[in-house]
Amino acid sequence: MRHLRICRPQTKRCQWRHAVGVNFRHQLSANMHVRFLDSEQKPPGQYFTRNYPAKAQDSMKNNLVKNNMLKEFYIPTYIFVPESPVEKVSQIPSCPVIVFINTKSGGQLGHDLIVTYRKLLNNSQVFDLLEEAPDKVLHKLYGNMERLMRDGDTVAAEIHRRLRLIVAGGDGTAGWLLGVVSDLKLVHPPPVATIPLGTGNNLPYSFGWKTNEMQGKRNPGTDEKSVLSFLQSLAHCHENGKPKSSTCDPIAPLDLPHSLHAFHRVPNNPQDKEYSCTFRGGFWNYFSMGMDAQVSYAFHSERKLHPEKFKNQLSNQKTYLKLACTQGWFCASLCHPMSRNIAHLSKVKIMKKSGKWETLEIPQSIRSIVCLNLPSFSGGLNPWGTPSERKQRKRDLVMPPLVDDGLLEIVGFKDAWHGLVLLSPKGHGTRLAQAHRVQFKFHKGATDHAYMRLDGEPWNQPLPKDDGKVLVEISHAGQVKMLATKNCIAKGIHEALAMSTVHPESSSSSDDTDDDDDFAEERKNFGAALSFRYMDDVTKE
Repeated sequence: MRHLRICRPQTKRCQWRHAVGVNFRHQLSANMHVRFLDSEQKPPGQYFTRNYPAKAQDSMKNNLVKNNMLKEFYIPTYIFVPESPVEKVSQIPSCPVIVFINTKSGGQLGHDLIVTYRKLLNNSQVFDLLEEAPDKVLHKLYGNMERLMRDGDTVAAEIHRRLRLIVAGGDGTAGWLLGVVSDLKLVHPPPVATIPLGTGNNLPYSFGWKTNEMQGKRNPGTDEKSVLSFLQSLAHCHENGKPKSSTCDPIAPLDLPHSLHAFHRVPNNPQDKEYSCTFRGGFWNYFSMGMDAQVSYAFHSERKLHPEKFKNQLSNQKTYLKLACTQGWFCASLCHPMSRNIAHLSKVKIMKKSGKWETLEIPQSIRSIVCLNLPSFSGGLNPWGTPSERKQRKRDLVMPPLVDDGLLEIVGFKDAWHGLVLLSPKGHGTRLAQAHRVQFKFHKGATDHAYMRLDGEPWNQPLPKDDGKVLVEISHAGQVKMLATKNCIAKGIHEALAMSTVHPESSSSSDDTDDDDDFAEERKNFGAALSFRYMDDVTKE
């Protein structure tokens, strides 16, 4: 993951913390609402048999098959409720799941989805993220399972070992849960599967949960058939990567996107104690700044004011396009001043394998910059593309980009027309660099704010007008397990090694891929952009 550090003079500390603090777009309650099964409510598959007409018997057989399947995912209530009586379980679930749903994500289908999941599974294992924060839920759950295992409960031990998580929402919601899982620092953390309910849905697309026939444009169904199909896919998917711990602790947010929700204030460095405060956060897919973030910010602001107008995903995408038009991004050179260009807004530095910072020259025409960790942006589009072998050698590019190589692909866009190029088969943005760390130092007086976005969640970042400076630094921080289907487009180091073994001639010229042992170990894991650091009043170099 990547961490966020914010420093500002002490006299402005409260103002700065309010400006860049973290705030739920939808207020989340930290209280636990535990749901008990009624004494007459039976776990899936417990039915009485009687003499019924043939048609009714066929229906009952189908229900029996369905409920036998659901037993594989069912978790008894006592696993969630401390000090409750231990239930007799006839069958240990082979794929126990906990479901987190943001009922107001994306197309606003979350409400229908949570009704279906609660109908098919135990109410206690399905959580509404608007009511129950995932860090509180998981801390309580794992604490109770540890107690049960100490008492010799074999069911709890198997559920602990086999547990999988489902998160339904946009990329910001998924990133929020991934951050919480990373912060738990478990020896065997549960892998995560994503249900796409947002407008972009890059995380589900990258790991195959947004299928090819959907073409990255439709949300999944919320009926029983669709949910059962998803659960079957979950039971047969594979894990992508192994986890690596990070150093972030979950807290309640103040005013930044979901991707920053799982992080707290960082202890100040000795030189910062008298004049600054520091925060950190992370993202899993991308960080972007400029044109695309401004359009996204306008979209989210409208949706927050009028949620009833944003229930259809196709309509949402049309609204995005309309906002890009009204903001003038299709004729950016005429409608926007030079101060909106990335090169005028900030100085960009990158760190490669050498461990030294070097200045990255940004073309004057670039108005949007994206630091990409996964091969999916804006709903399944790949802005990095596939450079030719000649360009790879000339620019020292590592190909193909991998989700666990510790590298970010940095891409620029000139205007909205440039973004539409991604719709063509070989379309791509302006490839700027690949780097382990990225640093943006904002020029004083260039503008009073900048639009930024993390995993689809935008915000308007205030910038200093005086001699102060703001520094945003991105670096690698940690990894989590992801569940992937056969449609997964996010490749890891193991897949790349397998491909090079099958086609050894394709790797004959890759002399620059020899890394030290520590870096090779780091590349085994799917990791988010590792660290963010905001610093105000940075000393001049």
